[in-house]
This record gives sequence, structure tokens and C-alpha cells, in this order.
Amino acid sequence: MGNKKKMHFEISERKLLLRFFDVVFVLLGLYSIGFIFKFDYFQFTASNYYWVIILAVYINIFGAIFEMYNLQVASNHFQVLRSAVLTTSSTVVFYLLTPVFSPQLPKNRLQLLFFYITVFVALYAWRMIYVRFLASNRFVQNVVLVCDKEQVEELVSGLESVDPHYKIIGYVNSDTDSISIIEFDYQYVRHIKIEDLTLFVAENGISEVVIASQKTDGITAELYQQLLHLLESGKSIREYTHVYESKTQRIPVQYISRDFYRFFPFSRSNQNKLYLYSIRIFEVVFSLAGIVIGLFLIPLILVCNNFWNKGKLFYTQKRVGKDGVVFKIIKFRTMVKNAEKAGAVFAKTNDSRVTKFGKFLRKTRIDEFPQFINILKGDMAIIGPRPERPVFVKEIAQMMPFYETRHIIKPGLTGWAQVNYSYGEKLEDSLIKLQYDLYYIKHRSIYLDLSIAFKTVSTVLFYRGQ
Repeated sequence: MGNKKKMHFEISERKLLLRFFDVVFVLLGLYSIGFIFKFDYFQFTASNYYWVIILAVYINIFGAIFEMYNLQVASNHFQVLRSAVLTTSSTVVFYLLTPVFSPQLPKNRLQLLFFYITVFVALYAWRMIYVRFLASNRFVQNVVLVCDKEQVEELVSGLESVDPHYKIIGYVNSDTDSISIIEFDYQYVRHIKIEDLTLFVAENGISEVVIASQKTDGITAELYQQLLHLLESGKSIREYTHVYESKTQRIPVQYISRDFYRFFPFSRSNQNKLYLYSIRIFEVVFSLAGIVIGLFLIPLILVCNNFWNKGKLFYTQKRVGKDGVVFKIIKFRTMVKNAEKAGAVFAKTNDSRVTKFGKFLRKTRIDEFPQFINILKGDMAIIGPRPERPVFVKEIAQMMPFYETRHIIKPGLTGWAQVNYSYGEKLEDSLIKLQYDLYYIKHRSIYLDLSIAFKTVSTVLFYRGQ
């Protein structure tokens, strides 16, 4: 019998686990070498408690920047090593540069080397434990879907591509129009007859049943009784859109249709005056700093532009902003002259219209610096959905419900879609980016803004700009 219950951690729980034990292992390592060897740079005392707090904060901040809490990175040996080295190096350097909140530099500088090695070894050792035990198949969560037969492939790939430990191993066909048709299995996902659901759940260690049927008549009286029995026995029964949102951090607009008001309790931050005023003050300060940096960069960019771009330094383009108001966005030019003489088209990866120097500007996000002027004027925000061109907005909105919902907040210099998804080359990409944008609007908060900021820094440092 395969009813042995497996341990499973949700995505948020795994990230919290990584953050918590990163700090715990580092502190245990520092305590151990202080106890065993003559290491007195970092000591645990009640009067110096803030040393621990600052170190924990630095570990979490630089861990976020260097993707220590990206679960795909955390499950890969080589990427874990790279992230651990970068996180350790940044944490130690910044810790040493803030002596007001950290220990004074020791006379024996060899102790700094011990400090660095201990932090790295502790982080890396814990991450190897995670890869070996917590990121393994023994923590797989087995799931059953209740859906229409033609939905199975799309639903399975949509969830398992985000969380490989979330395994859908069976489905119940809820399409009453095709009950008489011979059922089929999809790869390892078995078809389950309604009357066999309870037995299948018991024999296969199923921990969750996900309802994805869009037809109310698909939940028959017999299926309802089976689900009720499973619920009473302690099994989790969840609605697909909620599972999809929690796993992918996107809003599944293709499954919402006319019932959007049930799924869009938009974040209160969108109307919170304190939040909005605080963000605006930060945006003004940040954009002024960005403009100053941009002014220092202009001479160098101007010289390089004359050699490799051979055209105007700046270009403007109409974009759709808050409430559908059209404004002109400002950027450093990265494409050849007359790049759209045949008409407006989506930019794409390895776009032949982008010059070599323009590619560098895009990868480093330097081409976005003039947009700080848009932010200062109030046309844009630091964080929000990227503004799209009117011609594309009209085209996409005709095909995708809710697309213009993006315009209830200001467009941003960076956003949730930009840090989680590659460049949009076609309309299908716009749908996925819309899902991320709606997730941001729904969950907008200081925490999510900080997460986007850290991910944006990672994008720049790892040269992933588009």
C-alpha cells in the first residue's frame, strides 16, 4: 500500500526555511569557532545583540539579491555555490564597513579571513543539506485534479513547471458531456472514476484535491459526497485558481472569465494614502539621484553612441499610463535609425534592430535612466506594470479580458512581470506578463516592492536585461 504520508513544504515555507537556517547555521558556525579556537572578532553577548541582528539582515538582503531564495537556484549544486560565494562576499564586506553596528576591526587581520570562511562554510553546508534532503523527491506532494478531460495537459504542466515537487498523479473527469466516452491517461496522470476516488486517495498518499472544473454541473451529487468525505477525513480541497496563484504568483485570467470580482480583491495599498505618499517621496528622491547619475553617464554614452549607434542620443515614444492617459516615455536610443519603417512590431530576443552598443545599454538597464524624468513628472512610478504602446494595448485588449486593468496604477520602471519573465515577443507572452501584473496589483505592498527591487538588482548584476 502506498499510503505512507510524505512530508511537504509549500513554496513560501521553503523560502522561510532557507532564510531562517541561513542565519542559524552562520551563527552556530561563528559560535563554534569562537568556542573552539581563539576567535574573538564576533562574540555573543547581551550588550552586543545588534551585531547578530545586522548580520542576519545582511545575509537576508544579499541572499535575496544573489538569488539564494530562488528555489530553482537553491536546488542546483553549481548555482548554490555561486550564490553562496557572492552572498558571503557582499555580507562580509558590508558588515566590515559598518563598524558602528558591527565589531571593530581586529588587530589580527587573519581573524577576518576566519570570519569569511566560517560564514561561507556555514551557508554552503546548510544549502547542501537542503539540496540533499529537502529538495528531494521524498518531499513530493501527490495531488488529484477534478477537471474537464481536455484541461488535464495544460493544468498539469502549468503547476508542475513552477513546483516540481507538486505532482498531479490522477484526475477525475468532470465533463458530464463526455462521461460515456472512453477515458484516457495522460503520461503518468491516471484517470480516476468518481466511485474510485476515495480509494485512490487512500492508496496513493494524496494530500490535496484541486477543483479546476469550470462547469458547475460537473460536480455531481456522487462526486460531491466523495469530496465531502475526503474533507472530513482531513484532506485538503482547494480551488484551482487559488492554487495557481499561490504557486506561480500570477493571476490565471484565462480561468476567471466573468467572475473577476471574486478574484480581484485588489490590495488596499492602492488606496492607502500613507503608502502612496511614502512611495511618492521615495520616487522623487530616487529619480533625482538617477538623473544625477545619468548626467554623469551622458558624455560616455554620447561618445559610444556616435561610434556604434550613429544617431540621436534620446528617443521618445508614446505609452499608455495610469487611467489610460497617453504620455511620452524617454529612453537612450538602442536601435538603428528607422527601426520601425515597416510598422510597429514587438521587440524580441536578439532583435536585429538593436545595435551592439544598444544591446549593452539594454542588458545593463542603462537605457532606462532617462525614464527617471518620467517618474519625476509623475507619468511613471519606480515599480509597476511596464507601460505598453497604444497600438499594442488596443490589439491585446481586444483579445484579453482585464488587460486594461493594468492601468489602474501608474506604470513602472521595473515590475513583477519584468523580474519574473523574459521579454515579451508575442501576444502569448503578453498574457503571462498580464498575469504577473495583476498579481502585483492584487498583492501590492512594501514587502512585494522590496522583493521586486532586490530581483531588479539581481537582473542588472547578472546582466539579464532585455
